[in-house]
Amino acid sequence: MPHIPALKREDLPELEDYFERSDDRMGFVTNAQLTMAHRPPIFKAFVELAAATFQEYGNVSLGLKALVGNIASKTAGCQYCMSHTASNAMRPGYDTDEAKVAVVWEYETNPIFSDAERVALEFAQCAASLPNLVTEEHITRLREHFTDAEIVEINAVVAFYGFLNRWNDSMATELEDDMREIGERVLGDKGWTIGKHAAE
Repeated sequence: MPHIPALKREDLPELEDYFERSDDRMGFVTNAQLTMAHRPPIFKAFVELAAATFQEYGNVSLGLKALVGNIASKTAGCQYCMSHTASNAMRPGYDTDEAKVAVVWEYETNPIFSDAERVALEFAQCAASLPNLVTEEHITRLREHFTDAEIVEINAVVAFYGFLNRWNDSMATELEDDMREIGERVLGDKGWTIGKHAAE
């Protein structure tokens, strides 16, 4: 059950332009965003950061960014974000099928992942760990596959989900029904549970 209730979109017409941007990117407005809307400047800044991280620049594929977010969220233990990033990876244009998302936590050994993906996902796991486990060797391995600007993109995704992981776990944000279905169907046999993000 959420600690702070999500506001209703229809009660916030002054934020509709920002809600529409979320609709365009994700297909809906999340309960996390509707909780942030208690303080509109935080919500607006979040929408801008999401656009910069996922849409407005860069060469790293959206599918890999979604998988990086999933690994970072798994490392942080955020069930809400694990289901959202699984859904994101399977969105049209992200070029990641459900079979790959279902085994993302096996990235180190599963042959479905390329060397570049493995290095990026290992970096995500180390970057999301507390304490942080990234070493110079991780950066050296990343540079075998990615430019410095692309490494910045990958790290931006980890940092973006670092914010969301803490936001949603601290708020116990209620998981949307469609996202719950994805979590249960795609990640459930790998240990995913809704946890604190259930409606009640």
